[in-house]
Amino acid sequence: MNCCLALLRPRFIKIFHESVANLHLRRRVTTIREQPPYLLHPQLLEKAIKVQTEYDELSKELSESYDPVKALQQSRIANLIAVVKDYKKLTIELKELEALTDTDDPDLVELRDDALVEIADLKASLGNLTLSIQKLLIPPHAFAAFPCILEFRPGIGGVEASIFAKDLMDMYIAYCNHRRWKCTILGISHTSSITGNGISEGILSIDEPGSYERLRYEGGIHRVQRVPATESKGRVHTSAAAVIVLPQLDNGNEESLDAERSFAPGEVRIDVMRARGAGGQHVNTTDSAVRLTHLPTGIVVAMQDNRSQHKNKAKAFMILRSRLAEQEHEAKVCEERHARTSQVAGTDRSDKIRTYNYSQNRITDHRCNFTMYDLSGCMAGISFDTLLDRIHEWAQTEEIKFLHISP
Repeated sequence: MNCCLALLRPRFIKIFHESVANLHLRRRVTTIREQPPYLLHPQLLEKAIKVQTEYDELSKELSESYDPVKALQQSRIANLIAVVKDYKKLTIELKELEALTDTDDPDLVELRDDALVEIADLKASLGNLTLSIQKLLIPPHAFAAFPCILEFRPGIGGVEASIFAKDLMDMYIAYCNHRRWKCTILGISHTSSITGNGISEGILSIDEPGSYERLRYEGGIHRVQRVPATESKGRVHTSAAAVIVLPQLDNGNEESLDAERSFAPGEVRIDVMRARGAGGQHVNTTDSAVRLTHLPTGIVVAMQDNRSQHKNKAKAFMILRSRLAEQEHEAKVCEERHARTSQVAGTDRSDKIRTYNYSQNRITDHRCNFTMYDLSGCMAGISFDTLLDRIHEWAQTEEIKFLHISP
């Protein structure tokens, strides 16, 4: 009997320790859950207060030399500091009013009803401020303050898919014009048919700082439902096109050739050749086209839009650096949802993020389940911000769920 107890004792001790550990865990979880929903968790509030140091450092750096990327970071932190200031002020008022409702002083009993009304209003305001602070505490993307590059490729759907890829490119150009953002077509390969002009590939550079953050959720498969021009029976066809969003790490001018020096010898193979396609005699007589092959990853970038080989080479290196930067960031932050590889695993219609239905004048984003009946306005770039705002709200809500609270 004693022998059996001796054998079972280690097991009982283990179960006891596991029970104690689970009890502490439940207490910690309960403590977090018992935090009123209108109040910010103390650890998140402490984290928000600490950004004042970062703000002071950025202010000092900007006073010495202006940097648009750092200026955007400072603006974001300034918004957080202002919201935290309002939050702390309202929490003090809330404590004072709650103390007033707990008093037994007969002279203050008459004020209790008014205090309860004010408390309800304060809790609603604190709830809004808490949500704002949580959104501002979401770690910014590593390339949030950068300009961006958009790539467009047709998917399933043949000629109609290539036409839709061109329509998407035109939509983003119209949006840039509406926002007064400078944009440049870095490269485009046209396809001609009796139904209209499409593209087999398009590359658009948007030079506005912060445009990557605004458009980074646009990466993925876009599906279109409409009647093609060649459809005699009026049947609706479904096609798809891929959009890839990359950070723009330099401006693509001839100074960008310095990027070549950032690669190890033999890491990038450079091929020059004569340009192909329309363009007159110059296309057939000069070696202006450039093709870069990054040997470790197999990434290939070809550029032939400019008559100058030097300029084509600079643009090709800019795109190569952008693709590599996105790929490296994806490896570093494995949970990144909209990195280049995860954006377009293929161009299948089933991987769609958004549907454009022309017959219903409808555009639906399937991630946030938002539908608006102003497709024409979106394609013209006028009402596109409404759609982007809803996508960012959805993304922020998802990010808030994973805000880290240390034990």
